[in-house]
Parts: sequence; C-alpha cells; structure tokens
Amino acid sequence: MTDLRDADTEKITLRLPARYLKALDFLVEVDDFPSRSEAVRAAIRDFVYARVELVTEKLKKMQDAERTLAEAESFKREYLNK
Repeated sequence: MTDLRDADTEKITLRLPARYLKALDFLVEVDDFPSRSEAVRAAIRDFVYARVELVTEKLKKMQDAERTLAEAESFKREYLNK
C-alpha cells in the first residue's frame, strides 16, 4: 500500500460531531478501514465523485434548456412575427 504521507496530500484539521466520530471508529475497529484517515479520505472521495456527477447533470440540463429556449425563440421569430 502506498504511504499517502509521501504522495501529493495535504494535512487538514477537521471537526466532527461525536456521533460521526464514533461511527467512524466503529468502521475502523471492524476492519472496514485501516484508519480514521483512510475512512475520511474514502468518504470525501465518494462525496466528491457523486457531487461532480450531480453538478455535471445539472449543467447538461441547463444547456438543454437554453438550447430549447433558443429554438423556441427562433421558431417564434420565423413563424409568429411575419
């Protein structure tokens, strides 16, 4: 396993509610993650990927809406303003 301290990482300070920390420690204790840090990294990675996907979908919908509006305006100019 790669030592992430040597990789391009940055140390941050994070405050969590006690109940989240207890749940995190439980996952480490049952060997779901090797450490708190690894659990937090996995959670942030999963969140970021999911969020990027959500934002990308929203942007595509906005582009589709803008394209539809432009087509409607073009139709209006061509057929309704003669």
